Order: sequence, then C-alpha cells, then structure tokens
Amino acid sequence: MELLMDPSIWAGLLTLVVLEIVLGIDNLVFIAILADKLPPKQRDKARLIGLSLALIMRLGLLSVISWMVTLTAPLFSVWDYSFSGRDLIMLLGGLFLLFKATTELHERLENRQHDAGHGKGYASFWVVVLQIVVLDAVFSLDAVITAVGMVNDLPVMMAAVVIAMGVMLLASKPLTNFVNQHPTVVVLCLSFLLMIGLSLVAEGFGFHIPKGYLYAAIGFSIIIELFNQIARRNFIRHQSTLPLRARTADAILRLMGSRKQASPQQEGDNPTPVSVPEGAFAEEERYMINGVLTLASRSLRSIMTPRGEISWVDADLSKDEIRQQLLSSPHSLFPVCRGELDEVIGIVRAKEMLVALEAGDDVAAIASAHPAIVVPDTLDPINLLGVLRRAKGSFVIVTNEFGVVQGLVTPLDVLEAIAGEFPDADETPEIVADGEGWVVKGGTDLHALQQALGIDNLVNEEEDIATVAGLVIAVNGHIPKVGDVIELAPLQITITEANNYRIDQVRVVKQPSEHDEEE
Repeated sequence: MELLMDPSIWAGLLTLVVLEIVLGIDNLVFIAILADKLPPKQRDKARLIGLSLALIMRLGLLSVISWMVTLTAPLFSVWDYSFSGRDLIMLLGGLFLLFKATTELHERLENRQHDAGHGKGYASFWVVVLQIVVLDAVFSLDAVITAVGMVNDLPVMMAAVVIAMGVMLLASKPLTNFVNQHPTVVVLCLSFLLMIGLSLVAEGFGFHIPKGYLYAAIGFSIIIELFNQIARRNFIRHQSTLPLRARTADAILRLMGSRKQASPQQEGDNPTPVSVPEGAFAEEERYMINGVLTLASRSLRSIMTPRGEISWVDADLSKDEIRQQLLSSPHSLFPVCRGELDEVIGIVRAKEMLVALEAGDDVAAIASAHPAIVVPDTLDPINLLGVLRRAKGSFVIVTNEFGVVQGLVTPLDVLEAIAGEFPDADETPEIVADGEGWVVKGGTDLHALQQALGIDNLVNEEEDIATVAGLVIAVNGHIPKVGDVIELAPLQITITEANNYRIDQVRVVKQPSEHDEEE
C-alpha cells in the first residue's frame, strides 16, 4: 500500500510506460510489415502471438534481473574489443535487422511480393512467427535494460511492461492497416529499422549512440511524412470534386507530357536537334488526343459552322440563279430555304438539285422530301454524335430557343474539333503563322487557338464564349476598331480587320514568360 501512495513510484511508472511504448514501436512496425506477408485470416493471429511472446519474454527477463546483470560481463576479447553476452545479442540482432530490412526494401521496391500469374505469394505462418520471436528477443533485451536503469522496484517494472504491451496490442491493428495502405510509410519504417539495426551493431562493438539522435531523426521523418500524407489527402479530396471525365482527361494529359516540344538550342548557325524519346507522342497525336478528351466539355457553338458562313439555296430564286449558285460552290449538300435561312425546307444534295433543275422539277418539293434534322444549341457534343449517325451523311441544323438558326454541324466539323482544321477549296486556314505571331480569323474556335499556341487559359467553361472575336469583345467591353491592341496575358491581340458589327481578323503574338526568358 505504501508503494501505491509514493508519488515518485507513479512518476516512474508513467515515465517507464511511455519509454516502453516508444521502445516497442519499432518492434510493432516490424511485426506489421512481417504480418502483411501472411494471408489476411492469419495476420491478426500473428500480431497477437508476436506481441504476447514479447510480453512473456520481457516479464521473464525482468524476473531474472540477476542474470541480466551478468550479461554485461565480458566473455572474450578480439583485438581491442571485448564482447559480453549483451553485446553478442545486440550484434546478432542488429545484423538480422539490417538483413531483413534490406531484403524487405528490395522486395517492395522491385515489387517482388507479387508473383506474376499466380497472384500474391504468402509466406509460411511459422516462418513469420520465428522471425518475430528473434526480433522480440532483441527489442525485449533493450526494453528490459531500460526498465532496470529507470526503476528499482520489480513490480513497477512489470506493471509498466504489461500496460505498454496492452497499449501496443490495441494499436497494432490500426497501425498495421495504416502502414500497409501507404507504401511510402512502409519504406519509411524499413528505413527506420535499418537505422536501428545499425545502432544495434554499433552497440555490439561498444560504440554507444545516444537514443536521442535516433529518435530526433525518426521524429523529423515522421513529421515530413505527415505533411506528405496531408498533401496527398487534400489532393485526393480536390480530385474527388472534379467529374470523373475531367479526372481521366487530366491523368491522360499528364501521361502524355508537355504538348509543346522544347525548341532546339542554337549555337551560332548550327542548330542542335532535340531528340524525341522513342514511344513519345508526336505533336499531331497529342493534338488529337487532347481534342478527344476536351470534346465533351465543349459547347455546340464552338464546333458548328456559324450562320454567317452557311451556303444555302433560296427556293424562291429562278432556276438559273440556283444553278449558278450550286456550280460556284464547292459544297455538295445544301439547306434549301424559302426566302430566308430560318425558313428551312429540307436538305438536298447539289447533284440531285441539278438533275431536278434540268428536268424542270420544283426545288422546294424535292427539299420537302428530305426534312432537316434540327437540334438546340444547348445539346452536348457527345450526344450530337448519335444525331449525326441518324443523319446518314447529312448535317444537322442548330437553332436557339427562339428557333433562329445559329449554324450547322457536319461530321467534318466534329473531326476538325478533334484533329484540326480541314479548309474547303474556297476557304483559307483559320490560323496562319506570320513571323513571330499568328493571323487568326475572328470566328476561330478558342479550343483550336489554345492548342495551336500551346496555352490553356483562354477557355472558361463558366462563360459562353466560343470564338476569338467573342473573347476580344468580352475583354474589351465593346467591338474594337482596326489597330486596337488587346492585352490578354500571355497574348497580345491586334485587330487587323473589323467593322461596326464584327471582328473578322486579328493578329496574335505570344509574349515570352519569365520562365522562358530565364531559359
């Protein structure tokens, strides 16, 4: 009873419990790593047996303190080094720990624990238990010697060991699950074991390494790993808020690497070509893959041929006027309308209309037999593909909520959104390189300009802006005049052709970034 009333006894017990837990963490970590080699049903049993053996071993060693003292007496000497029983245990245990930690690191880094074609190969239960027993002997000896040096009362030592083992038993399963779920933590723990094994070998040769150094290094590494785990968890939380499609696209784009190839280094007049690694994506391949991945996030307005560029046939014109219009256009398919574009009658091929005109047939009657497929401008481009299949080689008309025609979409428009522009015979490319800049049409799709210039900050999915002209007007606040310069980092946009109603052409110059200037 007097023993329980002594404050110094309670202080010693609490201190010793904390030290025993700290000294047992490395043993617990190694048991967690070894238990992972067993089938899932045997892991809890291995942890229980391992920690129970450690408890029995420590209580047994404490009960023979007189024998423990004799372990420090020299048994033999080699050169200038004398070895006691404790030194031999430390030396052999340290070598065993170095061997096991090294082999474990090698297997995990080389992914050797997975047997190709046969799933994961598990170790024998009793082989794992035997390894745990060997490690228990080493770590128990260290813990018992600490206990003997801290407290003079045997009951207090045994109580501290039992309490510490109870805490470790409760923490063993959560710790094991955490360690096995985080590969970086496993590697970090094995690195700790290498460090502990090295210190045990040094102890065996009589070189005392203060435990404070080891614990300081371990504590610092744990703090760094904690920050790493927090950063990873925040990244996963951020990724989980993105749509699955966006996450998949981002992952594939990261795998493709930078879309823009590094420019060759110039030395005098002799350029040094930059070698492209075998298997790397070419510029055209990256462009097409990026087009596929971004197709779903685009609006129909960014893909369609706009209203102002539609070639259509007015059924109210004379036959000669219609024939002249068909012969002067490179297109083979036309919407036939009555008086204005919004009054669409149908879609007819130029060849069929020319035959009908020769036969004296009514163009409007022929067009009514091929009604147009009309879709709203809010339709998703992915759903548009199914509509184009039903069109069977024709195109679809895009209208707004008031029924006003906004444009049309052909299969070629979808292909251009993926693979780049295919100009018609009567068209010029929308983006043309011009010295250090580019001449760009006002109706050019922003996605196409982004890919051509190698930037990614032009398209804002929250804003309904699809073209270069729309972007310039949105930034400037009104339709600019010819010669006006719009600064939109990293671009400098100069208006080259415009009127009071629209922007027809601009010249874009990409300003070098600070990073490019440093390179």
